[in-house]
Amino acid sequence: MTSSPRFPVPLSILDRSLIREGEHPGQALRETVRFAQQAEELGFLRFWVSEHHAVPGIAGSAPTVLATAVASATSRIRVGTGGVMLPNHQPLVVAEQFGVLESLFPGRIDMGLGRSVGFTDGIRKALRVGKDAADGFSAQLSELLGYFDGTGPVHARPAEGLRVPPFVLAVGSGAAVAAAHGLPLVIGASRDERRTREAVETYRAAFRPRADGPALHGTKLHGTSSQRTAMHGTSSQGTATHDTTSQGTATHDAVSYGTAHAAPYVVVAVNAAAADTREEAELLQLPEAWATALSRTRGTFTPLVAPEEVQGRAMSAKERAAFDEARQSQLRGTAAQVTDALAGLVERTGADEILLTLNTYDPDDRIGSYRRLAEAAGLVGMPEPSTVS
Repeated sequence: MTSSPRFPVPLSILDRSLIREGEHPGQALRETVRFAQQAEELGFLRFWVSEHHAVPGIAGSAPTVLATAVASATSRIRVGTGGVMLPNHQPLVVAEQFGVLESLFPGRIDMGLGRSVGFTDGIRKALRVGKDAADGFSAQLSELLGYFDGTGPVHARPAEGLRVPPFVLAVGSGAAVAAAHGLPLVIGASRDERRTREAVETYRAAFRPRADGPALHGTKLHGTSSQRTAMHGTSSQGTATHDTTSQGTATHDAVSYGTAHAAPYVVVAVNAAAADTREEAELLQLPEAWATALSRTRGTFTPLVAPEEVQGRAMSAKERAAFDEARQSQLRGTAAQVTDALAGLVERTGADEILLTLNTYDPDDRIGSYRRLAEAAGLVGMPEPSTVS
């Protein structure tokens, strides 16, 4: 990997285990595990998996189980969930599951939590939750955290006493809950960036430090925000430019909140694709954009189809609008263009970390994109394994 200026904050990955047309869901799950191994080799900080129930195009339905497989197949990268939808589960069981994960893979587990429930009445009925179950998310979160610090109604084994970093997904009132509990926030980059910035600013203003909490493995920045700009500054056109100044160098070490979550921590999630040209990168994102458009117009997120098939489709006006909308929040271009755009996003939002996601029809195209971004961002990957005869 060639030497490049170090990106100002850590880069991590979220994978939802999307299914390709004609593929068995099991193959998508195995591909997720393989993808995590590749992400580790490239030097990404975290690899998270998600929770979706009864969705035709998504195989990731049991995130803690899949996280176990990922952690077993890797050795260094942090592994977590983005996230476990807490209203679907009993907090005690979630604590026990993460306690087992942390016990088996100490110091490598993240606990990302969301408040979403099933999208249809049938799924919610099968999960035994009501449509308003998300309203109790804050109370559930308090109960869950209590099991780790020993203040729960019962003792959660083996979770009690363990320190698993919790993150809250900004879904619905998630940002307000994260601030009230003094926890890190994970927020998607909106197509209207102003909304993202406002949500982040509101979270920071309302943030209340926790009395205690686990150390958060993230980034430690030396220098001020203006010094950060020196590393990935912006031109008058808003294009981020790399500089080799030593000020603002990021060290991706464990950041401790001392004995508490003493400061806000923001992870911005971005769908980004890099290729040799912007046009090639655009092709990589078409399958997921089309599946997203179908979910919004027909209520079903279907398996991914080839980008050429998406290009050849005659879309209705409603489908075209949803398709174009899905693409507006995506970043695409050459590796240099994408890393510059991400650096600009970091500077404007004050993000402490970027969580990347990309779902291509061909998995090789996906890892090719991440490899380009890792090199452009100056990630330090695992050394190449030696050949053993």
